[in-house]
Amino acid sequence: MNKNTVWFIIISTLIIIGSYLIIPMIFPSLKMTPVSSGKEIAETKETKEESAVNTELAEFSVFDENSENADEAAEEKEVLTEQTFTVNTNVAEIVLTNKGGDIISFKLNKHYDMETDDGVQLADNVNKANRACALSLGKADNSITDKIFAVEKIDDYTYLFKQNLMINGRKVMVGKKYTFMPDEYVFKLEVLFHDSEGRGIDFDGTSYTLRTSPQIGPHYYAKRDKYENRTFLAFNGKKTKKIMVGTNQFNKYDKNAIWTGIAGKYFIEIVIPSKPEIVNSYYYSSKVEVNDYANAQSFIERKAFTGSDIQDSYFIYYGPRNDEDLKRYNVADKNGWSLSGYRLNEGLQTYDWLKWLESILKFFLEQIHKVVRNWGVAIIILTLILRVLLFPLSKKQSMGTLKMQELQPKLQAIQAKYKDDQQKLQIETQKLYKQAGYNPASGCLPMIIQMMILFAMFDMFNNYFEFRGAEFIPGWIPDLSRGDHIATLKFTIPLLRTEEVRLLPIIYVITQLLYGKFTQNGGMTTGSNQTKMTMKFMTYGMPLIFFFIFYSAPAGLILYWTVSNLFQMIQQIIINKMVKAKKEEMASNQPQQKVIPPKGKRK
Repeated sequence: MNKNTVWFIIISTLIIIGSYLIIPMIFPSLKMTPVSSGKEIAETKETKEESAVNTELAEFSVFDENSENADEAAEEKEVLTEQTFTVNTNVAEIVLTNKGGDIISFKLNKHYDMETDDGVQLADNVNKANRACALSLGKADNSITDKIFAVEKIDDYTYLFKQNLMINGRKVMVGKKYTFMPDEYVFKLEVLFHDSEGRGIDFDGTSYTLRTSPQIGPHYYAKRDKYENRTFLAFNGKKTKKIMVGTNQFNKYDKNAIWTGIAGKYFIEIVIPSKPEIVNSYYYSSKVEVNDYANAQSFIERKAFTGSDIQDSYFIYYGPRNDEDLKRYNVADKNGWSLSGYRLNEGLQTYDWLKWLESILKFFLEQIHKVVRNWGVAIIILTLILRVLLFPLSKKQSMGTLKMQELQPKLQAIQAKYKDDQQKLQIETQKLYKQAGYNPASGCLPMIIQMMILFAMFDMFNNYFEFRGAEFIPGWIPDLSRGDHIATLKFTIPLLRTEEVRLLPIIYVITQLLYGKFTQNGGMTTGSNQTKMTMKFMTYGMPLIFFFIFYSAPAGLILYWTVSNLFQMIQQIIINKMVKAKKEEMASNQPQQKVIPPKGKRK
């Protein structure tokens, strides 16, 4: 180090010390301006000038050669500590950080998490290496941008973050502008790039990657929450592809989509690019980053671009996975963003082939609830109505079984006579059915209809959003979306893998066994010994197996099955009496055969 350099350092140091110690003593009216906290911007000349520069960035006129000096000045004024900024939209409280310009909290105000005693946190599992709406330069598996960004609060619902980042040896301006709206679960994120050299951004075909939050709350316990899952969704404008996310996955989805996202049982995150054609590919991940808690996250890789500027807009939904809130964005005049045609309600959890039936059942359930104002009572009433409507089918099925019993001797005779001629056997069997007025397929129809309703009710009661937090019986069933509760043990119950003692699954098994007993007493079991053994296992063995499988199932689902069993028992008692009367009628109409004594031997 030369002599001049040493003197320069000494003199510069003295000047800096003097500016802090001597000048305030001489001019006491001059005070040093404190560093801004980010929540309140001092209305000084310097901050106004910086605000003007940032406003230009929001309007994109900053993306020209004349802005470089202003950008450098803003960078020099950058606060090198992390700051947070809170936005409240009534439906959610969002916390932004200037570290990467990301979301570190997205707490729903109107949806309660009993475990945290607070609003549901959708930006779950946020950590220093992974945040909601973070950007990665290049591919999806690259690290997120972690540099401190300059910030401008444009208004209470709009924040702009910007920073010069070194990309391939040159300085590129990167901006992120968040716009929220009162009472809306959708917010807008604009991603801005300006390359003064006009060379664009290209990392092997990708410019950057945008991601959802690392995980969706409430906190997901995979081992405990057997009826909870995480699903990657991709909607192409016609149908939704649903892929259940496993453990430690990082998979690519390379088909076209107009929106993608990650869904839990009751909440969902959807990312809608305003221009889907800019997307290179999609990914979903369930990597474990914090302790043993796996992520559930989707990624959008943006195609590489050439030239100076890009301005990409994304509409992002963070909110409840229910029909009421999602379908608002199908019609422009029903939401503040005037979005339409995106069909976000295609992200609901349904069996696609039974969606129509679920819609009908939900409609009637909701109409009943409007009257009784209790979802548990509404389930009971809907179940009663369904059993009454299905009674004729159940009766027809039982009478068909009785008819089949009546035809068994004749069928066996035909089978024995034409055992070597299958074509003749089939013709004669059909002739017998026609003469008796019996259609074998008629017994299948009631079973198919009941199975369809069973599947639809299972899916609806297991995922119906309105059951979340809905109390049926205080102290026993406080939440129809979770298992009932009568006690908590200090140890894990063997085979059940829970400490919770539940009563409803026990009542369900008892009703199922009793229903099976009435079915057996009705004489409906026919066929070979093997068939009878199989029926007995289905009647008595399966309910015991179901007890362990469905022990922690949502109370609303178990309540439906239990009540359905009770009503079916009553119906079966009635049907058994009808069958008995029919058998007696058949026996009385049976012609009596004359008994011919055997001929004696001739002498």
